[in-house]
Amino acid sequence: MPRTALRICPLCEATCGLTLTIEGTRVTAARGDRDDVFSKGFICPKGASFGALDADPDRLRTPLVRENGELREASWEEAFDAVARGLRPVVERYGADALGVVLGNPNVHTVAGGLYPTVLLGAVRTRSLFTASTVDQMPKHVSSGLLFGDANAIPVPDLDHTDHLLLIGANPLESNGSLCTAPDFPGKLKALKARGGRLTVVDPRRTRTAKLADRHLAIRPGADALLLAALATVLFEEGLVDLGDLAPHVDGLPELRAAIRDFTPESVAGACDVDPDTIRTLARELAAAPTAAVYARIGSCTVPHGTLASWLVDVLNTLTGNLDRPGGALFPQAATDRTPRPAGPGRGFTLGRWHSRVRRHPEAKGELPLSALAEEIDTATPEGEPVRALIVIAANPVLSAPDGNRLDKALDSLDFMVSVDPYLNETSRHAHVVLPPPPPAQSPHHDFAFNTLAVRNQVRYSRPAVPLEPGRMAETEILARLILAASGMHGADPSTVDAMVIDQTLGSAVKDPHSPVHGRDPHELAAQLTGADGPERRLDLMLRLGPYGDGFGARPDGLTLARLLENPHGIDLGPLRPRLPQPLKTPSGKVELLPAPIAADLPRLRQALRERPTGLVLVGRRHLRSNNSWLHNVPALTGGTNRCTLHLHPEDAERLGVLDGEPVRIKGAGGEVTAPAEVTDAIRPGVVSLPHGWGHDRPGTRQTHAGREPGVNVNQLLDGTLLDPLSGNAVLNGIPVRLSPASVPAALAPEN
Repeated sequence: MPRTALRICPLCEATCGLTLTIEGTRVTAARGDRDDVFSKGFICPKGASFGALDADPDRLRTPLVRENGELREASWEEAFDAVARGLRPVVERYGADALGVVLGNPNVHTVAGGLYPTVLLGAVRTRSLFTASTVDQMPKHVSSGLLFGDANAIPVPDLDHTDHLLLIGANPLESNGSLCTAPDFPGKLKALKARGGRLTVVDPRRTRTAKLADRHLAIRPGADALLLAALATVLFEEGLVDLGDLAPHVDGLPELRAAIRDFTPESVAGACDVDPDTIRTLARELAAAPTAAVYARIGSCTVPHGTLASWLVDVLNTLTGNLDRPGGALFPQAATDRTPRPAGPGRGFTLGRWHSRVRRHPEAKGELPLSALAEEIDTATPEGEPVRALIVIAANPVLSAPDGNRLDKALDSLDFMVSVDPYLNETSRHAHVVLPPPPPAQSPHHDFAFNTLAVRNQVRYSRPAVPLEPGRMAETEILARLILAASGMHGADPSTVDAMVIDQTLGSAVKDPHSPVHGRDPHELAAQLTGADGPERRLDLMLRLGPYGDGFGARPDGLTLARLLENPHGIDLGPLRPRLPQPLKTPSGKVELLPAPIAADLPRLRQALRERPTGLVLVGRRHLRSNNSWLHNVPALTGGTNRCTLHLHPEDAERLGVLDGEPVRIKGAGGEVTAPAEVTDAIRPGVVSLPHGWGHDRPGTRQTHAGREPGVNVNQLLDGTLLDPLSGNAVLNGIPVRLSPASVPAALAPEN
C-alpha cells in the first residue's frame, strides 16, 4: 500500500513543504504540504518533479575510482583509501594552500552541506577556497559585512506587510526568490497589489515579474548602482531623508550625502537610459509610502558595480527609515543561529586578508573568486605553489565559472581530485575519486542557510522519507570520512567528527558568560543531546543553544530536536521583528553608511557616468523549471519554455539578418557559442539573453537526457577577467558580445 511522508523541498530557496507518496522505497508523487507552517501547500514544477529527480537512473550508486586513466566502480573502503593516498602527500609536500576546495550551490540545500564544509576547512586550513558565491551573491555579503559588520546579516523585504516593493535585477516568478526565502513569492506579490501596494521592477527584460509590476523600468544592463545612487541623491536634495527610529543606530549620514552628490537623476539618465523625471518620481514614492522595501538580486550582483549596488539597496532602505522596520527590510532570526549577544561594537568585517597567487585578487569572506580557479591551477608564479589537488563538493564550475574550456584543461592537470557528486558531469568526470551521495528521499533535511533569509521565522526538519538503499552511504558520513581522509585521520570512526564538534561547541559555550549554559559541565550537557545519529545530535545542540532554544533546561518551553520532531509540519516562530542594534558587529556598533572600501570604489562608479555601450550586451535569465545546471537531466523539467535559446529584440534581429528559430553565432571575450534565436519584444533593444547552466555536450559525462539537448555554456563567452573588484564576483551580465547568423561567415557578418 502507498504511504505518505513529509519532506522539505531541496530544489530552490523557497524551501516548500512537500507530501511525498511512496510505494515501497520509490517516490511516486509529490504535492504541497497544506499544513506546512511556512509554505502552506504551495509547490512549483520543481517540487512536483521530486520523485523523477530522486529516481534518475543516471545518478551514481557506488563510488568511482580512476585506474589506468579510466573511472571504475569501487567499494567505499577503496574510495576513501584512494582519497587519503591522493590528498595527504600533496598537502605534506606543497603545503595546505596547494589543496583547493570548491563548494557548489547545492551545499546550502542539504544537512550535510550545512554541517561539514566548515569543519573540513578548519581541518585542512587551506586559503584556496572557491565557491558558487562569487558567481552569484558575494557582493551582498561584502556590502552587509561593511554596513553591518557581519557578512551574513542580510535584511530581507517584509513581503507580507510592505506597501511598496522596488525590485531590481530579480525575477522571483521564475526563480522563486533568492537571498529572500519566501514560498509562493508570486502569491505574495499578487497579495501586495491586492492590498493596494505598489510594485516597481527594474530589469532590461520584461520578465513574468515585470509584467505583474505597476511600473517596469527597462534599465541599461549594469547601471543599477547609478540608478540607486540617484534615488538616494534625490532623497537628500528634496529633504525626504527620514531615519525615524533608526537615527540612534546610524553613522555617516553627512559623509554619505557628500560622497554621492554627483549622482543626480540628470547625470545618470544617459548611462541608465531612465528618464530623470521617472527617477525623481520613484524616489518620492519610496519616501511617501507608509512602508517600503528595496530588494535586488543576481542581475544587480553580477555586474561591474555589484557591491556598490548591494550597498545602495540598504542605504535606500535606511534613508527612508525602512531598515529594521515591519513592512520594510528586516533581519531574520533562525532557530539555529548562535545565542544572541548583547548589542555593542564588534570586530567588523575585513576584506583582503590574503590574496590569490596569480592576479592578486583579495579574499572576501574567506573566499577567492571562482573565476580565478583555472589560473590558480595552471599558472606558475614565484609567490607560491599552484593548486595541485582539489576537493569539489556539489559543484560544477566547468559550467558555472567563466571560461569553462580553460578550467576543463586545468582540471586534467591536477595531481588529484575528489568530487562529491551524484552525477558524472562536466566537472566530476575529471575526478580521481567520485563519492556519490544518496537521493534526496534518503536524506534528512533542515535549512540551515535559508532560514537565516526567510521572510517569516520558523523551523522545520524532515527525517529521510525512505531508508538508505543497500550499498549507499549517507552524505553526512561521506563528508565526515572525507574530513578524516583529508586531515590525516583516515580510518578513524566517522562519528569522531560530530563528537569533536559537539565537544568544542559545548566547551566554548560553558565559558561564555552570555550563553544559557555558562558554568555548566559540558559532558553532562552532551549526555542530554538526543537524535538518531551525530548530525541529529548536532542539530539538537544548535537548537538548544539558539535564540529560541531551551538552553538545556534553562527555558523549559524552548526548542529541542524532540519538540521539532513532534511537529512534523514545522513550528511557526512568528513574523520578522525589529532587531537593531543586536545584529550590528561594526567597530562603532552602528550601521556604517559609508565604509572606507565603498568610498574608495565610488570614483569608479563616477567613471561609469560617461560610459555608453556601443554594441550588443548580454544578460542571463532564469527558468522556473531549472536551477543552474542541476536539473537538466529530468525530462519533466526540460522542454517548453525551459530551452537554451538566445532572446533578442526584433529590431536587432532585423538589423543583423537573424531569423527566429535559426542558429545564431554569439562571440565574447572568452570564446563563441551557437544557439537558436528566439526573437521577442520582451527584451529591450541592444540587449540579448542566454540562460545559464547549459552546455552538456562534453564527452565522458553520464547525463543521458541532458546530453540529448545540451544547449550551450553562456559562461564560455567570458574570459574570467571581468570582476567586481570589492567582492571578486564574476561579471556575468551586461557583457559585450557580437552576433551573426550562423549561416553567414564571421568575416562577412554585419557590425553589431
